[in-house]
Amino acid sequence: MRDIRKTFGHVEALKGVDLEVAPGEIMALVGDNGAGKSTLVKTLAGVHVADAGTIEVDGEPVAIRGPQDAVDAGIETVYQDLALCDNLDVVANLYLGRELRTPGSGPLARFLAVKRMTAEAKRILDDLSVTLPSLRTQVGTLSGGQRQSIAVGRAVLWGSKLVVLDEPTAALGVQQTAMVYRLIRTLKERGISVVLISHNMVDVYEVADRVTVLRLGANAGVFDTRTSTPQDVIAAITGSDAIRLEGETR
Repeated sequence: MRDIRKTFGHVEALKGVDLEVAPGEIMALVGDNGAGKSTLVKTLAGVHVADAGTIEVDGEPVAIRGPQDAVDAGIETVYQDLALCDNLDVVANLYLGRELRTPGSGPLARFLAVKRMTAEAKRILDDLSVTLPSLRTQVGTLSGGQRQSIAVGRAVLWGSKLVVLDEPTAALGVQQTAMVYRLIRTLKERGISVVLISHNMVDVYEVADRVTVLRLGANAGVFDTRTSTPQDVIAAITGSDAIRLEGETR
Protein backbone atom coordinates (compact mmCIF):
# COMPACT_ATOMS: atom_id res chain seq x y z
CA MET A 1 0.00 0.00 0.00
CA ARG A 2 1.50 3.31 -1.11
CA ASP A 3 0.47 6.83 -0.09
CA ILE A 4 -3.02 5.71 1.00
CA ARG A 5 -5.28 8.63 1.84
CA LYS A 6 -8.80 8.56 3.23
CA THR A 7 -10.99 11.40 4.45
CA PHE A 8 -14.35 11.24 6.22
CA GLY A 9 -15.92 14.67 5.96
CA HIS A 10 -13.40 17.06 7.52
CA VAL A 11 -11.48 14.26 9.23
CA GLU A 12 -8.32 13.11 7.46
CA ALA A 13 -8.10 9.51 8.72
CA LEU A 14 -5.13 8.45 6.55
CA LYS A 15 -2.50 10.95 5.48
CA GLY A 16 -0.47 9.13 2.86
CA VAL A 17 0.17 5.84 4.69
CA ASP A 18 2.52 3.13 3.39
CA LEU A 19 2.36 -0.55 4.34
CA GLU A 20 4.57 -3.24 2.81
CA VAL A 21 4.49 -6.93 3.69
CA ALA A 22 6.84 -9.51 2.18
CA PRO A 23 5.74 -13.05 1.26
CA GLY A 24 5.59 -15.18 4.38
CA GLU A 25 6.21 -12.17 6.63
CA ILE A 26 4.32 -11.43 9.83
CA MET A 27 3.85 -7.68 9.99
CA ALA A 28 2.34 -6.20 13.14
CA LEU A 29 0.27 -3.04 12.67
CA VAL A 30 0.07 -1.00 15.86
CA GLY A 31 -1.02 2.42 17.02
CA ASP A 32 -3.16 4.16 19.59
CA ASN A 33 -6.93 4.52 19.19
CA GLY A 34 -7.58 6.86 16.27
CA ALA A 35 -4.19 6.19 14.67
CA GLY A 36 -5.80 4.91 11.46
CA LYS A 37 -5.27 1.14 11.83
CA SER A 38 -8.90 0.19 11.30
CA THR A 39 -9.33 2.57 8.38
CA LEU A 40 -6.19 1.23 6.69
CA VAL A 41 -7.23 -2.39 7.13
CA LYS A 42 -10.78 -1.73 5.98
CA THR A 43 -9.35 -0.04 2.89
CA LEU A 44 -7.26 -3.14 2.23
CA ALA A 45 -10.33 -5.33 2.79
CA GLY A 46 -12.52 -3.28 0.45
CA VAL A 47 -14.86 -1.96 3.14
CA HIS A 48 -13.61 1.56 2.42
CA VAL A 49 -12.31 2.85 -0.90
CA ALA A 50 -9.12 4.90 -0.71
CA ASP A 51 -9.35 8.50 -1.88
CA ALA A 52 -5.80 8.26 -3.23
CA GLY A 53 -2.85 5.90 -3.30
CA THR A 54 -2.06 2.52 -4.83
CA ILE A 55 -2.26 -1.10 -3.74
CA GLU A 56 -0.08 -3.81 -5.28
CA VAL A 57 -0.14 -7.58 -4.79
CA ASP A 58 2.87 -9.52 -6.07
CA GLY A 59 4.08 -6.35 -7.73
CA GLU A 60 0.89 -5.89 -9.74
CA PRO A 61 -1.53 -3.01 -9.09
CA VAL A 62 -5.01 -4.02 -7.95
CA ALA A 63 -8.16 -1.92 -7.69
CA ILE A 64 -9.96 -2.71 -4.44
CA ARG A 65 -13.39 -1.10 -4.54
CA GLY A 66 -15.27 -3.71 -2.55
CA PRO A 67 -14.75 -6.80 -0.38
CA GLN A 68 -14.91 -9.17 -3.35
CA ASP A 69 -12.06 -7.30 -5.04
CA ALA A 70 -9.93 -7.96 -1.95
CA VAL A 71 -10.84 -11.65 -1.92
CA ASP A 72 -10.08 -11.93 -5.64
CA ALA A 73 -6.65 -10.38 -4.95
CA GLY A 74 -5.94 -13.03 -2.28
CA ILE A 75 -6.60 -10.82 0.76
CA GLU A 76 -8.72 -12.18 3.61
CA THR A 77 -9.50 -10.33 6.83
CA VAL A 78 -10.38 -12.10 10.07
CA TYR A 79 -12.14 -9.50 12.19
CA GLN A 80 -12.24 -9.62 15.97
CA ASP A 81 -15.83 -10.94 16.01
CA LEU A 82 -14.69 -13.77 13.61
CA ALA A 83 -18.03 -13.73 11.70
CA LEU A 84 -18.77 -17.36 12.58
CA CYS A 85 -22.23 -18.94 12.89
CA ASP A 86 -22.38 -20.62 16.29
CA ASN A 87 -25.27 -22.92 15.35
CA LEU A 88 -23.42 -24.40 12.35
CA ASP A 89 -20.67 -27.01 12.39
CA VAL A 90 -17.02 -26.52 11.45
CA VAL A 91 -17.38 -27.53 7.80
CA ALA A 92 -20.42 -25.31 7.25
CA ASN A 93 -18.53 -22.33 8.69
CA LEU A 94 -15.47 -22.94 6.54
CA TYR A 95 -17.62 -22.94 3.40
CA LEU A 96 -20.14 -20.34 4.54
CA GLY A 97 -21.42 -18.51 1.46
CA ARG A 98 -19.12 -20.55 -0.82
CA GLU A 99 -20.68 -23.98 -0.53
CA LEU A 100 -19.74 -26.61 -3.08
CA ARG A 101 -22.50 -28.43 -4.92
CA THR A 102 -22.63 -31.79 -6.60
CA PRO A 103 -21.50 -31.71 -10.25
CA GLY A 104 -23.85 -32.00 -13.19
CA SER A 105 -27.27 -30.56 -13.86
CA GLY A 106 -30.80 -31.41 -12.88
CA PRO A 107 -32.16 -32.18 -9.40
CA LEU A 108 -28.84 -33.58 -8.09
CA ALA A 109 -27.11 -30.25 -8.68
CA ARG A 110 -29.17 -28.78 -5.85
CA PHE A 111 -27.37 -30.90 -3.25
CA LEU A 112 -24.25 -29.86 -1.34
CA ALA A 113 -21.04 -31.80 -1.97
CA VAL A 114 -20.75 -32.67 1.73
CA LYS A 115 -18.09 -35.39 1.41
CA ARG A 116 -15.86 -33.19 -0.74
CA MET A 117 -16.21 -30.20 1.59
CA THR A 118 -15.51 -32.36 4.65
CA ALA A 119 -12.39 -33.90 3.11
CA GLU A 120 -11.02 -30.50 2.06
CA ALA A 121 -11.82 -28.98 5.45
CA LYS A 122 -9.95 -31.80 7.19
CA ARG A 123 -6.94 -31.33 4.93
CA ILE A 124 -6.72 -27.59 5.58
CA LEU A 125 -7.12 -27.90 9.35
CA ASP A 126 -4.59 -30.75 9.48
CA ASP A 127 -2.13 -28.61 7.52
CA LEU A 128 -2.62 -25.86 10.09
CA SER A 129 -2.17 -28.38 12.95
CA VAL A 130 -5.62 -27.49 14.30
CA THR A 131 -7.08 -30.06 16.68
CA LEU A 132 -10.85 -30.17 17.07
CA PRO A 133 -13.26 -32.68 18.68
CA SER A 134 -15.00 -33.22 15.34
CA LEU A 135 -15.66 -31.39 12.11
CA ARG A 136 -19.36 -31.82 12.93
CA THR A 137 -19.07 -29.96 16.23
CA GLN A 138 -21.14 -26.80 16.48
CA VAL A 139 -18.77 -23.84 16.48
CA GLY A 140 -20.58 -22.24 19.43
CA THR A 141 -19.31 -25.01 21.72
CA LEU A 142 -15.61 -24.51 20.87
CA SER A 143 -12.98 -22.52 22.75
CA GLY A 144 -11.85 -19.07 21.67
CA GLY A 145 -8.59 -20.40 20.26
CA GLN A 146 -10.38 -23.11 18.28
CA ARG A 147 -12.85 -20.57 16.88
CA GLN A 148 -9.97 -18.32 15.85
CA SER A 149 -8.39 -21.32 14.10
CA ILE A 150 -11.57 -21.97 12.12
CA ALA A 151 -11.77 -18.35 11.01
CA VAL A 152 -8.14 -18.46 9.85
CA GLY A 153 -8.69 -21.87 8.23
CA ARG A 154 -11.52 -20.37 6.21
CA ALA A 155 -9.15 -17.69 4.91
CA VAL A 156 -6.50 -20.28 3.99
CA LEU A 157 -9.06 -22.53 2.33
CA TRP A 158 -9.67 -19.92 -0.33
CA GLY A 159 -6.05 -19.52 -1.34
CA SER A 160 -5.25 -16.29 0.46
CA LYS A 161 -1.87 -14.65 -0.08
CA LEU A 162 -2.39 -12.24 2.82
CA VAL A 163 -4.39 -12.80 6.00
CA VAL A 164 -5.22 -9.83 8.23
CA LEU A 165 -5.84 -10.77 11.88
CA ASP A 166 -7.61 -8.19 14.03
CA GLU A 167 -6.67 -8.62 17.71
CA PRO A 168 -6.64 -12.45 17.43
CA THR A 169 -5.74 -13.10 21.08
CA ALA A 170 -8.16 -10.62 22.66
CA ALA A 171 -9.93 -12.20 25.68
CA LEU A 172 -8.11 -15.53 25.23
CA GLY A 173 -6.44 -17.49 28.00
CA VAL A 174 -2.80 -18.57 28.04
CA GLN A 175 -3.32 -21.94 26.33
CA GLN A 176 -5.66 -20.50 23.69
CA THR A 177 -3.22 -17.67 23.00
CA ALA A 178 -0.42 -20.21 22.50
CA MET A 179 -2.66 -22.01 20.00
CA VAL A 180 -3.11 -18.78 18.02
CA TYR A 181 0.66 -18.15 18.10
CA ARG A 182 1.25 -21.61 16.58
CA LEU A 183 -1.40 -20.92 13.96
CA ILE A 184 0.22 -17.64 12.92
CA ARG A 185 3.65 -19.29 12.65
CA THR A 186 2.12 -22.04 10.51
CA LEU A 187 0.76 -19.44 8.10
CA LYS A 188 4.28 -18.02 7.81
CA GLU A 189 5.68 -21.50 7.11
CA ARG A 190 3.14 -21.90 4.31
CA GLY A 191 4.40 -18.66 2.72
CA ILE A 192 1.23 -16.73 3.61
CA SER A 193 1.77 -13.13 4.68
CA VAL A 194 0.10 -11.93 7.87
CA VAL A 195 -0.86 -8.47 9.08
CA LEU A 196 -1.37 -8.69 12.84
CA ILE A 197 -3.30 -5.86 14.48
CA SER A 198 -2.62 -5.83 18.19
CA HIS A 199 -2.33 -3.57 21.22
CA ASN A 200 -0.41 -6.30 23.04
CA MET A 201 3.35 -5.89 22.75
CA VAL A 202 3.83 -9.44 24.05
CA ASP A 203 1.88 -10.73 21.04
CA VAL A 204 3.79 -8.48 18.70
CA TYR A 205 7.26 -9.49 19.85
CA GLU A 206 6.27 -13.15 20.17
CA VAL A 207 5.36 -13.69 16.52
CA ALA A 208 5.96 -10.61 14.33
CA ASP A 209 8.97 -10.08 12.06
CA ARG A 210 8.45 -6.33 11.74
CA VAL A 211 6.18 -3.68 13.20
CA THR A 212 4.53 -0.79 11.36
CA VAL A 213 3.48 2.03 13.67
CA LEU A 214 0.73 4.51 12.81
CA ARG A 215 0.15 7.73 14.72
CA LEU A 216 -2.57 10.29 13.94
CA GLY A 217 -3.20 8.81 10.49
CA ALA A 218 0.44 8.76 9.36
CA ASN A 219 3.43 6.44 9.45
CA ALA A 220 5.48 6.75 12.64
CA GLY A 221 8.10 4.10 11.93
CA VAL A 222 8.83 0.51 10.94
CA PHE A 223 10.73 -1.67 13.40
CA ASP A 224 12.48 -5.04 13.08
CA THR A 225 11.58 -7.07 16.16
CA ARG A 226 15.08 -8.61 16.20
CA THR A 227 16.80 -5.27 16.64
CA SER A 228 14.22 -3.21 18.54
CA THR A 229 12.40 -3.35 21.86
CA PRO A 230 8.76 -2.91 22.86
CA GLN A 231 9.80 0.39 24.42
CA ASP A 232 10.97 1.62 21.00
CA VAL A 233 7.57 0.81 19.50
CA ILE A 234 5.66 2.35 22.41
CA ALA A 235 7.70 5.55 22.05
CA ALA A 236 6.72 5.73 18.37
CA ILE A 237 3.06 5.07 19.21
CA THR A 238 2.92 7.84 21.79
CA GLY A 239 5.24 10.23 20.00
CA SER A 240 7.50 10.54 23.04
CA ASP A 241 10.61 10.30 20.84
CA ALA A 242 9.40 13.21 18.73
CA ILE A 243 8.67 15.25 21.86
CA ARG A 244 12.10 14.48 23.32
CA LEU A 245 13.91 15.37 20.09
CA GLU A 246 11.98 18.62 19.76
CA GLY A 247 12.95 19.55 23.32
CA GLU A 248 16.59 18.76 22.67
CA THR A 249 16.54 20.92 19.54
CA ARG A 250 15.15 23.85 21.48
